[in-house]
Parts: sequence; C-alpha cells; structure tokens
Amino acid sequence: MIVTALVLGPILIGLALYALPKSAEALARGAGIVVAMLAALAVIFFPHAGDASVHWLARPFDAAFHFGYGPFSYWIVLLLALVTLSALTALRVPRARDFTAQMLLLLGAMDGVFLAKDLFLFALFWDLMLLPVFLIMLGWGVPSHGPAGGRGTAAWRYLIYNLAGGLCLLLATAAFGVVHGSTDVIGDPHAGVAIGEVWGGWIFAGFAFAFMVKTPVFPFHTWMPDTYTELPPPAVAVVAAVQSKAGLYGFVVIGLPFLGAQMHDAQLLMFVLGIAGLLYGAFAALAQTDVKRIVAYSSLSHLGLMVLGIFSFDPTALKGVLVYIIAHGLFNGALFLSLGYLEAREETRSLTRLGGLGAANPRLAGALVIAALAGLGLPGLAGFAGELLIITGLYHGGFVVASIFALIPIVIAAAYMLRLYQTAMNGPQRLDLPQRKDLTWIEGLALVPLVAGLVLLGVNPAALLTSNGTETVSVVSSLR
Repeated sequence: MIVTALVLGPILIGLALYALPKSAEALARGAGIVVAMLAALAVIFFPHAGDASVHWLARPFDAAFHFGYGPFSYWIVLLLALVTLSALTALRVPRARDFTAQMLLLLGAMDGVFLAKDLFLFALFWDLMLLPVFLIMLGWGVPSHGPAGGRGTAAWRYLIYNLAGGLCLLLATAAFGVVHGSTDVIGDPHAGVAIGEVWGGWIFAGFAFAFMVKTPVFPFHTWMPDTYTELPPPAVAVVAAVQSKAGLYGFVVIGLPFLGAQMHDAQLLMFVLGIAGLLYGAFAALAQTDVKRIVAYSSLSHLGLMVLGIFSFDPTALKGVLVYIIAHGLFNGALFLSLGYLEAREETRSLTRLGGLGAANPRLAGALVIAALAGLGLPGLAGFAGELLIITGLYHGGFVVASIFALIPIVIAAAYMLRLYQTAMNGPQRLDLPQRKDLTWIEGLALVPLVAGLVLLGVNPAALLTSNGTETVSVVSSLR
C-alpha cells in the first residue's frame, strides 16, 4: 500500500487541488509541501515496504500493476521526495495553485517510473511524466532568448524529443513482452529472460534510444539547455536532479540484467558518446555567461561520466554511479534553487551583469558555494565520492584512456563553477543592481535537506550501498 500511495497519492491530490479556488494559493502550496514531506517520511521510515501487484493484462503478454522498491530505486525515490519538498518550500511563482498541482502530478508520475516493476507500467509512466514539465514550461517558463524568444518552442522541442524516445520505449517493451511472454520482470533476478540475438538487438535499440534522449547523452542533448534555462527554478530543480536519471536507471535495471549481451556490444559506441558528452558539456559550460546554462551544460558533462561508469560493467564504477546519481541530484537541485533566488533578487542571470553580491547576501552566498563546491567535486562533499569511485572503476576495469579523458572535465569543472561563484558573489560590486534582502528563513529552510545531504553523503557515501544498493550492485556486477 505504501509504494502504491507514493505513486497515486500525489497524482490524486494534485488533481484535487484544481477543485480549490484559484485564490487559495497558500492552501495549495501548503498541501503540496505536506504531500512531499509525507512522501519523504514514508520512504525513510518504511524502507522495506512490500510490493503491490495486481494482474491486469494477459494478452498479447502478461503485465501487472506492480510497484515496489527495486534496484537503485529506493534512494532515487527518496531524492525525488526531498528535492520536491525543497522546490515547493521555495515556491515563488504566479498561479501557485496550478503550479503546485503540476508539481505533484510530476512527483507521482516520476515515482511511477522508479517504482514500477513491470516494464509496460514503466513505459506508461515514462510518457506520463513528460506532460507536467511541458505544461509548466508553457505556463510559467521564461524565454531564454529575450521576450521574442518563444518558450513554446523549447517546450515543444522537449515534448517531441522525449515522446519520440517514449514511443521507441513502448514499442521495445511490447516486443519484449511478446518474445518473453511477460513484462513483470524489473528487479526479478529469476526472470530467466532469453530474448535472442535478433530480437535482442532491436529491443535494446529501442530502449537505448529512449534512455539516451532522456538522460540526455550527446548528441541527443539539444533539448536540454533551453529546457533547463526556461523552466522556473522549482521545476528545473526537480527535472535536472531526478528526471534526467531515468535513462541511467533504465540502463542499470533493464539493460544490464536482461540485455547484457547487447549492452556489451554497444560498449564502444557508448564510451565514445559518453566521452564526447563529458568534454563538450565541460567546455560549453566554460563558455556560457547565463548562470543556468552553465549548470545545464555541466550536467551534460556529469551525466556523460555516469554513462562511462555504467558501460564499464565494473562493480566499483557501478557503485560510483549510484552515489553520483544521488550526489548530482542534490547539488543540481541546490544550484538551480540558489540561482533562482539570485535571479529573483537581481532580475538577471548574466554573469556580465552580476558581481559583489556576497557581502549583502551571505546566506545566499553560503548556499551557492556549498552547491558549487559539490559540483566541482570537492573532497568531503558527495560529488567527490561518486567521481572517485567511477574513475577508479574505469581504471581497474582496464579503461585507462577513458579514465584519463574523464579527468579533464573534472578539472574544467573547477574553472566554471568557481567562475560562477566568484563573479557573482566576490567580484566587483555592481552599484546599479537592485539591493534586496538576503534569503528569508523559509528560503534557507528549503535548501537545508539538499545541503545536509551533500555533507552527510560526502562524509559517509557507503550509506547508499547498505540497503537496496548493495544487492543491486552485486547482482548487476556479476554480469560483467
């Protein structure tokens, strides 16, 4: 019941919020915060909640309405609840009732993706989670290319790219079900799937395309920079922190256990694309002046590193991927919320216009520096542990050249993250910028779960590997 409530509860309550008067913004926002908080507490206090399964399809293959904690999913669902809680606490947007409703729909749909244990259910929620993001971009997005830029263009690009991936995922899922006879296989080590070389190649191609678009993997990333730039801060914090991990999650829990031979066949191609994304994202971030685009391109670089970790098939690298998925979600969420606070105060995102804000905004500067340092991989924060494990795994797995290439963007990350922070907070003061108050206690409170997570996991990253993570890594690693 608990895992089902994590999926259906936010969706039903999100829809129910539309029954409130439009003027009931505080009530709607409060309801959203309570739902996100209850979701986080449910994950924390009921980590071993049992599966919920109802058989609902017999032809042309067996499928079940089946939810439960599976490989990697426990920590990602907890991350999603915490980031959503922070985003709704930080919420400062017009039409807050409608926005909160869409955020709850997004929370439930994304929980559906990470808790689904049936491939067909996974594919359905994969497409469902696109709609709230699309509607938020249309209703609350800020054009990234001036008032004539057209946020609708970026919203439609996001939807078309990801729906194309979702269609391939649905077709691959249907083919998998017809060949195997059942799609109720996620997290089942005894599923006994034998797809065969011919069907396996086509099925893997469909899954891989969907996962590469969603992550995104270079060169399927072109929807991402404008999407991350134009989404309002609460929404982009959730999308960048968690939704981008759905593709990586799919490779780990679907690709490795059921299409391991095809994963090995695609290793060289994925290494090339991962390294290309690593380098391109890092150098592109270094060239940006829009603070949100800096973080967007840095995310492309970090995701490329995680792709290398997965396709190395090394146990240490796979552990690093799990740690870095959570670390990346924490510091990306904190970065986008902090930059949203900055933009709201100074009415600009351009580094050419920002400078010297730290003196008047010490709390904002403190939150931004912790998130930026985690993003560049400072030892003692969660990002460092994930990067170190992945690179160590690459080296131990015999991928010396890849591990060397992976070090280059890590060095560049120090340059663009420190440039972002130093220019905005410690550079020469801009006397023509609006002089506004520092973070309120509510705004600061919104960042506490994310900053605390960065510190705690930086000190003890092994905590992520002592629950469902340990079992997952051991099972997946045996496929190498």
